[in-house]
Amino acid sequence: MSDWQQISLGDLETSARRKVAVPPQGSKASESGGYPLRPLGELMRLDIQRTPMKPGTSYRLAGVLNAGKGVIAKGELDGGDTEYAAMNVLRADQVVMRKLTAWEGPITVVPAEFDGFVVSNEFPTFTLGPELMPDWMRLVCGSPRLWAEMKNRVSGTVQRRKRLNPEQLLQIQLPIPPRKVQAQIVEMLDAVDDQIAALDAESEALEGLLESLRSNLPDTDHQPISDVLLGIDSGKSVQAGGEASAKDEHRILKLSAVQRGWFKTSEAKTVTEVAAFSPSHVVKNGDLLITRANTPERVGFVSVARNVPEGTFMPDLIWRLRVDESRVRVDYLEHALSSRELRTSISGTAGGTSKSMVKINKRGFGTVRVPIPSLPEQGEYVQRCDAVARGIMATRAEEAGLRRVRSGLLLGLLDRTIEIESAELGV
Repeated sequence: MSDWQQISLGDLETSARRKVAVPPQGSKASESGGYPLRPLGELMRLDIQRTPMKPGTSYRLAGVLNAGKGVIAKGELDGGDTEYAAMNVLRADQVVMRKLTAWEGPITVVPAEFDGFVVSNEFPTFTLGPELMPDWMRLVCGSPRLWAEMKNRVSGTVQRRKRLNPEQLLQIQLPIPPRKVQAQIVEMLDAVDDQIAALDAESEALEGLLESLRSNLPDTDHQPISDVLLGIDSGKSVQAGGEASAKDEHRILKLSAVQRGWFKTSEAKTVTEVAAFSPSHVVKNGDLLITRANTPERVGFVSVARNVPEGTFMPDLIWRLRVDESRVRVDYLEHALSSRELRTSISGTAGGTSKSMVKINKRGFGTVRVPIPSLPEQGEYVQRCDAVARGIMATRAEEAGLRRVRSGLLLGLLDRTIEIESAELGV
């Protein structure tokens, strides 16, 4: 075996899991330095093909996602329904970027299935020279290093209107390995991506099973949820800062912290107006939380708070449900209220004038009828659901860990702190 370390992703061995060899950081390769920095203008050229917009002719419209996530189809367009006299044509293996908000990394390589799609003149295209492999450039387009270089070159006075011109993109210098090394990097990262995709598929399959288990509610009479609640606590609306980190002493949950039966403790922002909060606004482990406002599909999401850092507060768009635990388990309500049947009942009580944001009120939510079996029966239901939920959490953790490995792998291979010649993948 080489100087790579062998790691196994997770304790649960399934058909979707493989062992992936991950190179150690700071190996002997760091002594050799990175590959030569070269401007992109030496390796690719601006190459825009225009097509006139003709009334009565249908064109397939495309867009470019942020963070190098690829091209997206945006439907068909009649040439007479646009103000553009002509649009740019995409060709397979070209690089395409969006000039507007280029600091968000809207750049990618055009896949073969998008050949012939059209985009506005806001999307310049570039043809790669013989020294660049399209698949390697696709990986580079997904690199934060490139996005940072793009961000440093945007021009304009209004943040959301800042642009990156093609000439500015071509000035960016990147380490360019030989084509043979590019091919090895692509092969290695594609193997990691295959593993991520396998874990993602496994997670989706388990989520489908959990959906089925949650919806298999105990066969007992339903009663208003208000009968088993001691009260509903409201949060507080305050001015929040940026994304919270582990170093922040105080934080406030974002609406996205409460998912459908899942709690994401990392979804929080920093706060400095601590004096505005009272003890009732503090979120603690075991609290049953519900989103009181959101889109129609996400309003009324319920989850139990877990692994909550001290100094975490509840915003005004989230409630805490205080449960009569002599009659009902908190974790039972977390699963049951996430079932298809009760999700429909909860969202049915929501109202509002905006289709993008609806709200539930305490009186309406209190009328939602929930099956409340005996505590032992609730325990059996929770046990079935929790068994699958633990599997989902483990799979998600493995996938997140592998994504972290991948994010540093390309950079390490380019600056040669990871030497490509020593790379091996084990199954």
